[in-house]
Amino acid sequence: MLNIPKDKKIILFDGVCNLCDSAVQMIIKHDSKDVFRFVALQSDLGQKIIKHLGIETQKTDSIILYQPGFAYYYKSEAALEIAKNLSGLFYFAAIFSIFPIAFNNYIYDYIAKNRYKWYGKKETCLIPTKELQGKFLE
Repeated sequence: MLNIPKDKKIILFDGVCNLCDSAVQMIIKHDSKDVFRFVALQSDLGQKIIKHLGIETQKTDSIILYQPGFAYYYKSEAALEIAKNLSGLFYFAAIFSIFPIAFNNYIYDYIAKNRYKWYGKKETCLIPTKELQGKFLE
């Protein structure tokens, strides 16, 4: 498929959302094993991945975790899978997987629906610094 690393987990995120940008920065900071790469949902590559996976466009406002050749997750499942790979206390966020997916997604959807109102929105997608460019796919 696309020219993406097969040994990395790809996080597709809302590139204009301030909450999502903060989450990406937090993930980078706690990704001590260099597991993740990032792609904005709005980018050409993000749209190609979504199309390749056959994900309905109604679900694309959500975070998506793509493990090439293995699986993909979205909404709360993606957040919990990401947390499992982070160092520090974030690993323990996986405890929320004891709750039903429908419950976790209800909470996730409530936050996602209000994210622009609560945290704001950028006019353009995040442009990574030179130090972080290798973490972002184009």
